[in-house]
Amino acid sequence: MEQETLALAGEMDFSFWALFFRATLIVQVVMVMLIAASFYSWAIIVTKLFQYRGARREAAVFDQAFWSGEPLDELYDEIGANPGNAPERVFAAGMLEWRRSHRADGGLIAGGQSRIDRSMDVAIAKEAEVLNAKLGFLATTASSAPFVGLFGTVFGIMNAFIEIAQQQNTSLAVVAPGIAEALLATGLGLLAAIPALIFYNKLTGDSDNIVAGWESFADEFSTILSRQLDS
Repeated sequence: MEQETLALAGEMDFSFWALFFRATLIVQVVMVMLIAASFYSWAIIVTKLFQYRGARREAAVFDQAFWSGEPLDELYDEIGANPGNAPERVFAAGMLEWRRSHRADGGLIAGGQSRIDRSMDVAIAKEAEVLNAKLGFLATTASSAPFVGLFGTVFGIMNAFIEIAQQQNTSLAVVAPGIAEALLATGLGLLAAIPALIFYNKLTGDSDNIVAGWESFADEFSTILSRQLDS
């Protein structure tokens, strides 16, 4: 009897698709949700890696142009009214407020320095919001996917025990499929959560470094304008 049971268990298909189609509807829904979350997380990860690489390259190119010795007014005129990237938009925000803060006779309107600083701070905040977009989904996936998978596992094991009670049979052929289907949900939850957690931490650090670079530039630019005001 034991040999027949083992032989029957060995003939069962334990591939991913077989386990998926044998699972109950709720467990299947959980699996689909976790697979979709995993694919969407990887799409965000790849997109952000390219986006951050481009942001660092743009910052390097702009820094070279800014510190090239070209007059700031000429650089601003070259950039135009529609800057093409984040460093240019931060610079343009400061320069626009700088020009607006001058009276017709060339004098500076009171409080010009603080308005310039606030303009660049607002521009940086807007760019940081774009830079950090969708990172929250990675954080949510990293924290919730294991529990969603665990829910599927608990539900699957519960159904496995119900099937054992109905058949009044505790053989491996009855127990193994239900347990395997249930554990697959936990595995998919971890598959979605682990990359999301790793890359959320990495991308958050990269984003902070990029924003810190913008803030450093804004401080340096503000210092240059302050010296011009004092002179």
